[in-house]
Amino acid sequence: MKLNTKIEEELEGRIKGLEDFIAEKGVGSKQLRKAKKVQRDSNIALVVGGLLTITGLAIWALNRNNDDS
Repeated sequence: MKLNTKIEEELEGRIKGLEDFIAEKGVGSKQLRKAKKVQRDSNIALVVGGLLTITGLAIWALNRNNDDS
């Protein structure tokens, strides 16, 4: 059993290395890098936009409460 587990781990490591190589140098790797960058940038923009919206709403709510008093 120990030998089978060791062989399986070795094969999985080699397959992972091959997949990484193909992702880095293979067909479409340039487009994949661009897509990852666009996804990262859009996620950052969504987070920043959400934080600005929440901050704006909080400031508005605080000012509204102060005007009512």
